Amino acid sequence: MTPNKRIYAITGGIGCGKTAVSDILRELSYAVFSCDRIYAELTQSGGALVAELERAFGCVTTPNGTLDRRALSKRVFGDAAARKRLDSITHPVIMRELLKRAGDAEGEIVFCEVPLLFENGFESLFSGVIVVMRSLTERINAVMARSGLNEKDVLARIQAQFDYSTIDLGSYYVIENNGDMDELRKKVKKILQNITKLA
Repeated sequence: MTPNKRIYAITGGIGCGKTAVSDILRELSYAVFSCDRIYAELTQSGGALVAELERAFGCVTTPNGTLDRRALSKRVFGDAAARKRLDSITHPVIMRELLKRAGDAEGEIVFCEVPLLFENGFESLFSGVIVVMRSLTERINAVMARSGLNEKDVLARIQAQFDYSTIDLGSYYVIENNGDMDELRKKVKKILQNITKLA
């Protein structure tokens, strides 16, 4: 990693628009890496996490050697100890790979989409944090549209997640994503202006 490289995290709850922000940054020619994409790669057949998760939880792989996410979810759902064990296995591996890719990427400013940033205390690993916020109604509608879940199930997922209103966001870049894509793009560009001034 070059001495002047700065790596920024993008985070926010389900349905807030983290991926939309990431896509805009990619359109603007910035390197953006995703914890979710890395996890998907590491849990494909032969991936670094598959054998370890199979050892830890048993019967969580498909016949072709890929992680069976549904089976794993059933194993850890409602079991706090199992969930903690899963996180202790996956999170360090994912974060190491994420930061390695970000460090190796071209450009002095790189972004990483990190859904569980504050929950795991990862914010200190980054040069700065962009928090994407959105109204509850917009979040529910967004998740329903892409997942096919009903409103009750989506709301339950949201309520089970980290509550960003419980922390002081004053030291982070905050995007209120309650408009259309053009408005979101303008807000992303404004944050970029602030970030690049620090370069």
